[in-house]
Amino acid sequence: MTLSENFGTLSQTLDGLKLQGYTIDFNVREECLVCPQNDIMLSPDEFHIDKVYRFEGETDPDDQSIVFAISSPKFKAKGVLVNGYGIFADETASKLIEKLQTHAPFIIVKRIEATPQRTDGDRLIDAPLLEMDLNKLIEKMKIESNWNKNGHNSITILKSANMRIVLLGLRANSEMKEHKAGGVISVQVLEGKINFITAEQNAVIEKGQMISLQENILHKVQAQTDSFFLLTLAMHA
Repeated sequence: MTLSENFGTLSQTLDGLKLQGYTIDFNVREECLVCPQNDIMLSPDEFHIDKVYRFEGETDPDDQSIVFAISSPKFKAKGVLVNGYGIFADETASKLIEKLQTHAPFIIVKRIEATPQRTDGDRLIDAPLLEMDLNKLIEKMKIESNWNKNGHNSITILKSANMRIVLLGLRANSEMKEHKAGGVISVQVLEGKINFITAEQNAVIEKGQMISLQENILHKVQAQTDSFFLLTLAMHA
């Protein structure tokens, strides 16, 4: 059976693995994995790590956890080990810790938690495959308080180690103050018309058009009409 590359959030991943037979909750005890309920103890050579999922919180750097999908043909047992990074804190050179640390690359999933403005729960912003419904996001942004009261709104839709994509909205005659970015950016207009202004050039771009800008160049954005645009930032690896 091939495990999914991405079930979704941490709770969705645990539910998905349980449906695929990973029903035991394992814990670490010295050199073994144990399941008190089933009285099972597995040494490092008695189990396989089938898949590893890592979840990173957006608002708290310490909010990180790993899910190991584990199977043992010898005991005909399948389950999960859920751990924060604390399991590796003492750098114990045990066979068990070495096996957990040196396993195949993680499936990395990053999420943004619910906020007072966006109360509908966790939202993925990084995964092996991430789907983005831009039309749905724009409609959501239009009914939020920032858009109606402050004349602007934004939502991060991808945040990885070397790329960030933000969907921004500006009401007519609103402005993003002069600033610069620490990487190459592109701006693609999805709705409306904006002025993209640098010291050397003023580019008017509208729906279906885009521009790129090299890093560390001061610029500002003015909206001629109600506008939504994608800002993509490529950062150094």
